[in-house]
Amino acid sequence: MYIRCADRYLMTSQSFFLFGPRGTGKTTWLKMVFPDAIFIDLLQSDICTSLTASPGKLEHFIPERHNGRVVIDEVQRIPSLLNEVHRLIEEKGISFVLTGSSARALRKKGVNLLAGRALTYRFHPLTVQELGSDFSLETSLQYGHLPFVYQAGNRADYLASYIQTYLREEVLQEGLARSMGAFTRFLETASFSQAGLVNASEIGRETGVDRKTVDNYFQITEDLLIGKRLPPFTKRSKRRLVAGDKFFFFDCGIYRSLRPVGPLDIPEEVSGAALETLVFQELCALNDYHGLGLTLYYWRTSSGAEVDFVLYGQNAFIAIEVKRTRHLKASQLSGLKLFKKDYPQARCFLVCGVSQKEFYEGIEVWPVSDFLRNLHSLLTPVRPEALS
Repeated sequence: MYIRCADRYLMTSQSFFLFGPRGTGKTTWLKMVFPDAIFIDLLQSDICTSLTASPGKLEHFIPERHNGRVVIDEVQRIPSLLNEVHRLIEEKGISFVLTGSSARALRKKGVNLLAGRALTYRFHPLTVQELGSDFSLETSLQYGHLPFVYQAGNRADYLASYIQTYLREEVLQEGLARSMGAFTRFLETASFSQAGLVNASEIGRETGVDRKTVDNYFQITEDLLIGKRLPPFTKRSKRRLVAGDKFFFFDCGIYRSLRPVGPLDIPEEVSGAALETLVFQELCALNDYHGLGLTLYYWRTSSGAEVDFVLYGQNAFIAIEVKRTRHLKASQLSGLKLFKKDYPQARCFLVCGVSQKEFYEGIEVWPVSDFLRNLHSLLTPVRPEALS
């Protein structure tokens, strides 16, 4: 069992939501940190049926004078249960932890999100720090960081099964049964957009649905917490920039499992997107677990100059370019150089396959594994000048 880095979430006695994709280890972690908690698993059909019919019965699952936490797993399966949770927080001071692998049902109008009585936290696949000595760059790029990947005998079969389970249990739960074929094709087609700009019209043509449906499918992937869009950085722009979002599946192993590879595919293109995804998921996890308060963007000019990630917050301003190459070329620094010219306050990194650190005109070039192992310390607060 891996020691997770989410201890910040334990610093409050307040109730909280804990959202994260299925299989990231939310329940395992909660059972470890709250061994005396009462666990109510809504994936158990008899419990789910009972509480769906009578949400008020929740009170009878909790002993009198219980002073510990009450964990409700997969709370999105019964959104109406949150009214009862609200009442028990108010009347009895019970502290709840409410896990969810989908935010879709909870986004609907009229759902009680506890009006500020519960904090919201995120859970992620394993980080490089959590993996420790088990971290291997090549393994990570191929199979990702879902915890069970490191226990499974056949990792590829596990990832394929994981995707099928998500389709069956999550997508069908959302009432999309008649769209299952189209949504499945969409997931595969969207994998070609991994770490790239979203072209909804082109994806629609490949999938056989209209643009509006494609936009809805992207929203579903975000609601199910299996995908995320990355907006462009436009603060005080001095150049004409590309509009539109980039897209990532949440884990590079899931991306590799979804992405079909044929004889005409360029291996570097697939592995390059996987590497960018690995850096992205690490940034997201560290930002949440350590409360860094950063917003993630990308930057691309209309002339094609690009920086893969821009992290901006009250106390930090960082630009990161990711390359799969082992041999650095001067042209590969051009995007960061242009960004540094426009934003001299930014700390700039190029992450690639070099064997040791190098430095070019204010740009730090790091070996991938070293960068990932030191990423938390590299996100050192450096107060940027006001850009807004």
